[in-house]
Amino acid sequence: MTEHSLDDARAIHDRIRAEMLDSFDEELELEIDDDRLDALTNEMSGHSPAETIERRHYFKELFRLQRELVKLQSWVQHNKLKVVVIFEGRDSAGKGGVIKRITQRLNPRVCRVAALPAPNERERTQWYFQRYVSHLPAGGEIVLFDRSWYNRAGVERVMGFCTDNDVEEFFRSVPEFERMLVRSGIILVKYWFSITDEAQHLRFSMRIADPLKQWKLSPMDVEARTRWEQYTKAKEAMLEHTHIPEAPWHVVQAVDKKKARLNCIAHLLEQIPYQEVEHPPVVLPARVRNPDYHRTPVPAEMYVPEKY
Repeated sequence: MTEHSLDDARAIHDRIRAEMLDSFDEELELEIDDDRLDALTNEMSGHSPAETIERRHYFKELFRLQRELVKLQSWVQHNKLKVVVIFEGRDSAGKGGVIKRITQRLNPRVCRVAALPAPNERERTQWYFQRYVSHLPAGGEIVLFDRSWYNRAGVERVMGFCTDNDVEEFFRSVPEFERMLVRSGIILVKYWFSITDEAQHLRFSMRIADPLKQWKLSPMDVEARTRWEQYTKAKEAMLEHTHIPEAPWHVVQAVDKKKARLNCIAHLLEQIPYQEVEHPPVVLPARVRNPDYHRTPVPAEMYVPEKY
């Protein structure tokens, strides 16, 4: 190999390495964001908490689990499975962080997130489950509900957005509704993320102190802090009435965010038996070059200024 070809090989190696590193930057950015929040926590509490899980082990396990999620995605597509995963829990319990790690490496056309806003005037007059039904998966799809129809058993009940009769009817209806979903072929998995009063108080305080996170703290969240015990009672009633054999609840201990992410993803993978789907090897065809093709120059003013 000549010195010139060796330099070319090194350049290609460096470009491939840069591309691979860039593919992991999203997780690193999220982790840096966690570090920034940890720094705020340390500043507010006056001491540094002990590291609960070694960072290298966390990343190793996370990337391993995400590889398995990709295999699961292929299995769901190949077998036209319909998967619904519900994520419920108190505000700041870490549902969004887990959902981000699940969807990070997956095809958004296969795995999508349903995070519905408060119902509008028309939706309030519909059958309660109606606006959720339109988000259910077709064959070959996974839908992650970032909060779900269980809003009625939680925030709507505690904040007085529905009547006691509405809640009673919900508890009568939801087991049958979910049994119907399961009978139709939908794989339904339900998670409740559990945190302590102290953990929520600390995370809310961090959001107040962090300008990049303040948008996450709504007036409803602030009001919810005063109703901790009411939410606890509502959660207990919800689990009692809706923990059914066809669609049981799974409680994730979520005070430690990293452990919660790994535990939840590992558990989810165990709920859906899957195998690796064999795909034919992909071979890139040679680019067709036409001698009569001439590239038109792009005017300089059309380029985004390169400030970085």
